[in-house]
Amino acid sequence: MTVPKEMPEKWSRAGVPPTWSRKKPSWGTEEERRARANDREYNEKFQYASNCIKTSKYNIVTFLPVNLFEQFQEVANTYFLFLLILQLIPQISSLSWFTTIVPLVLVLTITAVKDATDDYFRHKSDNQVNNRQSQVLISGILQQEQWMNVRVGDIIKLENNQFVAADLLLLSSSEPHGLCYIETAELDGETNMKVRQAIPVTSELGDINKLAKFDGEVICEPPNNKLDKFSGTLYWKENKFPLSNQNMLLRGCVLRNTEWCFGLVIFAGPDTKLMQNSGRTKFKRTSIDRLMNTLVLWIFGFLVCMGVILAIGNAIWEYEVGARFQVYLPWDEAVDSAFFSGFLSFWSYIIILNTVVPISLYVSVEVIRLGHSYFINWDKKMYCVKKRTPAEARTTTLNEELGQVEYIFSDKTGTLTQNIMIFNKCSIYGRSYGDVFDVLGHKAELGERPEPIDFSFNPLADKKFLFWDPSLLEAVKVGDPHTHEFFRLLSLCHTVMSEEKSEGELYYKAQSPDEGALVTAARNFGFVFRSRTPKTITVHEMGKAITYQLLAILDFNNIRKRMSVIVRNPEGKIRLYCKGADTILLERLHPSNQELLNTTTDHLNEYAGDGLRTLVLAYKDLEEEYYEEWADRRLRASLAQDSREDRLASVYEEVENDMMLLGATAIEDKLQQGVPETIALLTLANIKIWVLTGDKQETAVNIGYSCKMLTDDMTEVFIVTGHTVLEVREELRKAREKMMESSRTVGNGFSYQEKLSSSKLTSVLEAIAGEYALVINGHSLAHALEADMELEFLETACACKAVICCRVTPLQKAQVVELVKKYKKAVTLAIGDGANDVSMIKTAHIGVGISGQEGIQAVLASDYSFSQFKFLQRLLLVHGRWSYLRMCKFLCYFFYKNFAFTMVHFWFGFFCGFSAQTVYDQYFITLYNIVYTSLPVLAMGVFDQDVPEQRSMEYPKLYEPGQLNLLFNKREFFICIAQGIYTSVLMFFIPYGVFAEATRDDGTQLADYQSFAVTVATSLVIVVSVQIGLDTGYWTAINHFFIWGSLAVYFAILFAMHSKGLFEMFPNQFRFVGNAQNTLAQPTVWFTIVLTTVVCIMPVVAFRFLKLDLKPELSDTVRYTQLVRKKQKAQHRCMRRVGRTGSRRSGYAFSHQEGFGELIMSGKNMRLSSLALSSFTTRSSSSWIETLRRKKSDSASSPSGGADKPLKG
Repeated sequence: MTVPKEMPEKWSRAGVPPTWSRKKPSWGTEEERRARANDREYNEKFQYASNCIKTSKYNIVTFLPVNLFEQFQEVANTYFLFLLILQLIPQISSLSWFTTIVPLVLVLTITAVKDATDDYFRHKSDNQVNNRQSQVLISGILQQEQWMNVRVGDIIKLENNQFVAADLLLLSSSEPHGLCYIETAELDGETNMKVRQAIPVTSELGDINKLAKFDGEVICEPPNNKLDKFSGTLYWKENKFPLSNQNMLLRGCVLRNTEWCFGLVIFAGPDTKLMQNSGRTKFKRTSIDRLMNTLVLWIFGFLVCMGVILAIGNAIWEYEVGARFQVYLPWDEAVDSAFFSGFLSFWSYIIILNTVVPISLYVSVEVIRLGHSYFINWDKKMYCVKKRTPAEARTTTLNEELGQVEYIFSDKTGTLTQNIMIFNKCSIYGRSYGDVFDVLGHKAELGERPEPIDFSFNPLADKKFLFWDPSLLEAVKVGDPHTHEFFRLLSLCHTVMSEEKSEGELYYKAQSPDEGALVTAARNFGFVFRSRTPKTITVHEMGKAITYQLLAILDFNNIRKRMSVIVRNPEGKIRLYCKGADTILLERLHPSNQELLNTTTDHLNEYAGDGLRTLVLAYKDLEEEYYEEWADRRLRASLAQDSREDRLASVYEEVENDMMLLGATAIEDKLQQGVPETIALLTLANIKIWVLTGDKQETAVNIGYSCKMLTDDMTEVFIVTGHTVLEVREELRKAREKMMESSRTVGNGFSYQEKLSSSKLTSVLEAIAGEYALVINGHSLAHALEADMELEFLETACACKAVICCRVTPLQKAQVVELVKKYKKAVTLAIGDGANDVSMIKTAHIGVGISGQEGIQAVLASDYSFSQFKFLQRLLLVHGRWSYLRMCKFLCYFFYKNFAFTMVHFWFGFFCGFSAQTVYDQYFITLYNIVYTSLPVLAMGVFDQDVPEQRSMEYPKLYEPGQLNLLFNKREFFICIAQGIYTSVLMFFIPYGVFAEATRDDGTQLADYQSFAVTVATSLVIVVSVQIGLDTGYWTAINHFFIWGSLAVYFAILFAMHSKGLFEMFPNQFRFVGNAQNTLAQPTVWFTIVLTTVVCIMPVVAFRFLKLDLKPELSDTVRYTQLVRKKQKAQHRCMRRVGRTGSRRSGYAFSHQEGFGELIMSGKNMRLSSLALSSFTTRSSSSWIETLRRKKSDSASSPSGGADKPLKG
């Protein structure tokens, strides 16, 4: 929170690299940033970006050409544009141009309207932000300027509650010592206030006249997206001063609790860190998307093959028959070349048969996905009332992938736990505090503990703080020096801000819950952190106010895993206080601490075994002379232009050595509600859960048992802790050998040095019997992820039911996810709540962010977000499974109906001399996909479900078809295509055969082209409507309306096109007046339609009936069970109505609650989702839960139980 002690160095203007010697920077290629205050002419030489932002893509002039250009990047759109051009060639096309242009324009229009709407709101947002007002110091006068007119080097005045207009260097403020308070919710989601401060040399520039004369120049890093890092140097008055992130106010922040402040613009507009972070994330595609693209290419190939076959047929026909046929068509031009005729016929048939490539497929898929996303957003059962946070689908492209997840990678803190920290135990100079013992000397459990200790002696104590061990308070009161030093460290070594709203009412604002818990503990035990300035920190020690001089803060980061402060006490003694992870601090202690180290290590292991988060505390006394030398090295490192962070880390390393051990803290982070039940349910759904955490191994293992990832019934839990490559390899080998020994198959005859294919890896894993778990430490994981060992690690881990990785870095989290993605080819999901989970969330196929205590960086990087881990089961087992089911049924039906429609033209080609004539009229071809069959399939794709949501949660095995890609794959695609081709054969040949011999009522022949076309078209519409009725598993009013409405619209349009009215208006287009009415008035036609429908549908019905009877799927059994239960309930109600009336008095005790017996008999209180699997459940109590879990898993294949009648087979 402070800058280094100010030690200015003399410098001359000549010592700074002159501007003419530097390459003029441009946005995106800048090497360093220079900004001189109050000198626009100087700053304009560098052509820095203005403060005007533009997130919109189009304007009125560019929208149409740019949007069309973007849309025609899609292969399908380009293909149909090519077809449209072909249709304009009379020698090729037998169809009117509108049969292609209408669907194409409709698709382009829908996409364009969506893009235009999105861009309109972007324009609106841009204008709102760019036109905000700001006070800019120009020519010594504060002037109102729009944000878009602010420039680099300008000095801006901000007032309380105003947004920061650009990235500013804080110069001065209304608060003492140049402090100001900001809220960064728009940047990182954190709502707690943070403090920023001006460097001392500019903190006195509060006067306009002084600021107008300020001509300091800043040289700093180029624009980047690192929100928590900044390094630069201020050159002013022949001195240079280091600048850090603590001196910066970033665009998007809000000034709070500060009357005013002044800042120098360093980065503006697109160069600000906020805008640098708004870049597009990597676009994720689902496995169904990739499969669809492959299948569409296959369909293209099939289309070309059909075109070639018919073109060859045309060439042969022209060669053998065409010349003799010319006499029947004297007005037609003679064909000179059969080859050329076949060539033209090929393109003609490409046009006619193009509907096998569905132009509306991708638009329909996006509409369905949008509907699924709204269902997630609207789900009240995923709404957190306490936080007022709904679930949010932040993308619409991955919904069906939620139904195919095989691996979940989860953070622990804040994801599985509440991230609400409670000071639970501590170790001070070899003595452990926090346990409470009864009169027999046994450790008291939580529910058996006496009243918490009384802190009434301390008027500044936090009344919400609870602690049960009175011996710690006694040690404080008797003045034990080690205990006092322990709490003195906790009250000084932190970055917490204190706010005193009234006398004695302190409010702490901490950047992490851990720090807040530790400072609050020190507060209650008599060491009250009261206030801080950039140079001092005030603590009330046992009622006495003591002010320490704050010399330096050595801040925490994920690499150092520790933080330190250097303070000078009132007696002038300099001391370093340090707290951090045990793996880091214990190796930096003085050798004289060995005995105390052993005792404290035992305490740390005990705390970790209880699932507590631990920190080690240490101190070191510094001599004045040594500190002065060290501070000088630190200042030089902080002024370095290159590798400043590395140099500072090296300087910090010097002083944080040979420290004296003081003790350790243990903080409790309770499990979130519903975590054990959720993990148990997801495990039953055959989803493997890996926990990737930065906590100690013992803490992570204990949490694993608490949340039922690990159980006592497991065959073995392997713990890998090797420090070398050989040790890790040997431990992994031994784990595999033990698993293989208990398996039916021993050995697989492969060398671990070779690259294993995914299929071979799977076959190895399937041989493993028993339940195993793997726990691996971060240092071991680093070796396991090396190229020559990653497959050994992956094979071992994937054979285990649960995997826990401890002490891992954010990079290692992403590497583990990438490893599973690369070799397992399985759908992965990563879930976390903090900034250290972002890389993992972005790497996984699906990223889920928990909106918790650590800001919203994880949420901003995620695809889906909600507030509690337990909602994950509903997201996957209900929304994910339904989305996958709906998308698969939609695609199967979509391909089926298009092939049934298109292939009729193919068969007709053999009976019309391959002349590229169509069976249907051109209006039916145009309207078939966009009117007659579009809405019913969309309704099914949006609303369909096989079983209700309660059954989806009750029978998690229903989730497995998605994991195995059973509902839509290449095999299912070919089945759909075969059904479509079969339907087209019957659709053509049954009417063709009937019409060859049929007559009308008046005795005239029925066989004419238009009557045949009407019959085939009507049969097709009815058949596909009946088929979608069979495919629909869940009927809503919308399904009924769309199916029956589509049929009604078809007949209405059919009769209208053959009406006298349209003929009179468009005689050249609608020539066949009354044809539809006359054709459909013939009984023979309706017999043909019914016969065609029955023959097309009956095989499907018969196959499904036999499959249901002989080999039912789990969903079929669940539906049957549900139907039986409904019937039983109805019969039970009838029996109750006719039952004997009368009454009988009962002698139950008054304490017995009504209805409890029914609850037991119903079994509702025995369901896994109702089990009280709280964090304090002991390991020994988990066996009956696991037994119930296995019984439930076994019963999943026959959910009806013994009472219900099972299906045959």
